Amino acid sequence: MTFILRGPVLEGELVRLEPLEHRHAADLAVAAEEHRDTYAFTWVPRAHEVGDYIDAQRARAAAGRLAPYAQIAVATGRVVGTTSYWEPRSWLSDDRLDAVEVGFTWLARSAQGTGVNAESKLLLFRHAFEGWGVARVDLKTDARNARSRAAIESVGARFEGVLRNWSRSWAPGEQERLRDTAIYSITAEEWPERRSLLEARVRKSAQAAGETVR
Repeated sequence: MTFILRGPVLEGELVRLEPLEHRHAADLAVAAEEHRDTYAFTWVPRAHEVGDYIDAQRARAAAGRLAPYAQIAVATGRVVGTTSYWEPRSWLSDDRLDAVEVGFTWLARSAQGTGVNAESKLLLFRHAFEGWGVARVDLKTDARNARSRAAIESVGARFEGVLRNWSRSWAPGEQERLRDTAIYSITAEEWPERRSLLEARVRKSAQAAGETVR
């Protein structure tokens, strides 16, 4: 038996993560066009590219290397971005997962700073550690991307270093270049403390959202 990377629906108070499908395309196209100045080092499709983007992510999923999600704001029912499990590794046995990355993450500007990212990470980390039993979860970003690095650090991931010329650049105009990559992780031993911190952060965001609605 070989482990197959498939992500289930993950439900939270602020966000619901659903396996990415073409039915999410219309909302995703709107989300992708919000204030694109926040995407300096992250490739986010333009509205007319969303269909091809979903096809590419689903092709990676079919190859067993990716489990892509649509991030759906519970308050509105609208898709506000994407995220994924990525790069599964099985070192000790083919039928279990030892490590996985969380990546291919982007959010519409209106969803940034609302607690959606924190709860998405809580849901993804919890399933990875408590459902699959992984030993570690990785997060990586362009070493120059201060916004992304701050977001990763804010969910409790530990900085491990910069891997030079590690992967292709996703920055506009740098399609033929390699980038330096900052790598972060959370290990199984660290997870209980990180979970408590994330849960407290999400509760605070959910409370603030409720007060705004009232």
